Amino acid sequence: MKSSNQLKHVNQSKLPISGRIVIFFIRHVQQAMASVGELWRHPLSSLMTIAVLGVSLSLPATLQVLVKNAEVVTRSWDDAAQISLFVKVGRSEQSIQSLLARIKTYSEVDEVHYINRTEALEEFQQLSGFGDALAYLDENPLPAVITVTPTISISNPSRARNLLLKLEQEPEVNFGRLDIEWLERLQALVSVFQHGVFSIAVLLIVAVVLVIGNTIRLAIINRRSEIKIMKLIGATESFIQRPFLYTGMWYGIIAGIFAGIIVNFIVWYLDGALLELLELYETKGSLQSLSLDEIIFLVGFASFLGWIGSYISVKQHLRAIEPT
Repeated sequence: MKSSNQLKHVNQSKLPISGRIVIFFIRHVQQAMASVGELWRHPLSSLMTIAVLGVSLSLPATLQVLVKNAEVVTRSWDDAAQISLFVKVGRSEQSIQSLLARIKTYSEVDEVHYINRTEALEEFQQLSGFGDALAYLDENPLPAVITVTPTISISNPSRARNLLLKLEQEPEVNFGRLDIEWLERLQALVSVFQHGVFSIAVLLIVAVVLVIGNTIRLAIINRRSEIKIMKLIGATESFIQRPFLYTGMWYGIIAGIFAGIIVNFIVWYLDGALLELLELYETKGSLQSLSLDEIIFLVGFASFLGWIGSYISVKQHLRAIEPT
């Protein structure tokens, strides 16, 4: 006598391919919805699991948002990089104008500003407070200065340094200065922060997979008798596995949405304080939160982690349950 599962297989084999695809899709939808009902039947434990998963996912996501904002700020400071060229004393005005003309032809240069020796002395007197002492000097000791603003594509520290070396090869230039060591240190700190975020994210991803795997393991233990009966009547392994796999995915989806809400709330809370910090550096802007694409990615990735955790648990524990 054929089992009910075998009879269903025979009946389905007579259906056209489109009909079998529809039945396959309907079964998956039914089991996915049944998995939601399973979460609803145990609201307290489900909420606690989702809260743990959401907090675990929100920490690396929040750190990544902070890294993203730090990169935006450093890029805006990059754009303001300038090179100061000190002209050799004794060079004629004609040779200096020739130098200015050559520098303006550089494809890496966006803007050139010339400060002659007299203007440099006046500016130094105003800023230094040594105006009376400078009046006793026989001649102006300060050289003419040319400030060069690189183009946006050249304004990061490494490329700006290469441009400085190139400009220092000009015969009229005594030496140049690129005062962006602090920016390089800041970018190095951001890079270290990025690596730290990645390490924390890996650890928390493993934690999420383990939490979901353990939750599914407990669900399998609670339904041990039901699984034995399903195996006795001929249910396939995939049919038994699917509800648990969907449960893990639902945990991931809901936890991902919860994590997105947490991240946006934290960014909103920190926005005012960080804006005051940006004003100290004369930088305007507001904190960027998670974009819609990033939220979708977060939810999708959390769903994938839920599937991975449940799949590992299902494969490990369902094999141990056999009808006696």
